[in-house]
Amino acid sequence: MTAAPLPHHPVAVVGAGLGGLALARVLHVHGIEAALFDLEASAGARTQGGMLDIHEDSGQEALRAAGLYEEFLARVHPGGQATRVLDRYGTVHLAEPDDGTGGRPEIDRGDLRALLLGSLPADTVRWGAKVTGARPLDGGRHRVTLADGTAFTTDVLVGADGAWSRVRPLLSAARPAYTGVSFVEADLREAELRHPASAAVAGGGMLFALGPGRGFLAHRETDGSLHVYAAVTAPEDWLDGIDFTDTEAAKAAVLKEFDGWDESLRALVADADGALVPRRIHALPAGHRWDRVPGVTLLGDAAHLMSPFAGEGANLALLDGAELGLALAAAPGDTEAALAAYEARMFRRAEASATDSARGQDLLFRADAPQGLVAVFTGEGD
Repeated sequence: MTAAPLPHHPVAVVGAGLGGLALARVLHVHGIEAALFDLEASAGARTQGGMLDIHEDSGQEALRAAGLYEEFLARVHPGGQATRVLDRYGTVHLAEPDDGTGGRPEIDRGDLRALLLGSLPADTVRWGAKVTGARPLDGGRHRVTLADGTAFTTDVLVGADGAWSRVRPLLSAARPAYTGVSFVEADLREAELRHPASAAVAGGGMLFALGPGRGFLAHRETDGSLHVYAAVTAPEDWLDGIDFTDTEAAKAAVLKEFDGWDESLRALVADADGALVPRRIHALPAGHRWDRVPGVTLLGDAAHLMSPFAGEGANLALLDGAELGLALAAAPGDTEAALAAYEARMFRRAEASATDSARGQDLLFRADAPQGLVAVFTGEGD
């Protein structure tokens, strides 16, 4: 007896994050269907993180290509582009309101993901489908295996599966490295009602409270909460010494790194609701690239994971997805030409953004912080 042929998908995308969804949407607009495989059990299996500022020259361009720009505008957070910069003593160095003229409107990540998901046929994403490996076949095709023991083949395999991509090893031996900065995330719910002092400190948009090697970054979310990142320049094992199952002990350990800081800033962690969440910041090397491998490519963090200090990660993922979709649609008979053209453009912009992100990290936490960031916002920086 011969085995039944494996299911085949002309375009298979591993990961249903923003980049993978943008790719699927642009392909759908051009009459090309993609199959997305995501390890999450469902679209609502977990919360999707905080606010995103969507840039005119990247994320917004992707949403235009996807035919979703007007729907995006209807979901942006009014006032979200307001910015405040403080030093560790609570002194305000910069306070810019959102006057509606900025080019980086804020949207809740979950709202943007829901917009993209809702624009696709209901069966586009296969939930609970964890990819465990892939290997090349003839003619640029690949065989992809899932954790449940099933497999499928595809003509075009796209790794949109984030920092620890299962697809990346087909193209590159590179792995993300620790950048030297760790975050501890916290939430203050119903900020205006329950945490009015912290709400006033943060303002209506983004807060940067910075000092040498340290900082509190916070933003107002659409549900009225404050999402806070306590950022610390620290060894990679620093977070291992904190017991995050004991929230009060974890708060004390984090706040020890902010001794001498103004109490209004320390309260962003001290008064947090719920557990604290640790996160190490990793990045791939700036300029990460690979030689063309038939039938497979990467987008978003899988291709160019970088620190968040230039605000480019989600925007690049969206643009990667849109441009890859447009390239494939424009060359239906020459997949390799489409992938090569996409990668050439993606490599250039990713290297520039990764370099900016690394510089941003140095600038935010340098010895005279927050002066470097203030200079950038006022046009006095280099």
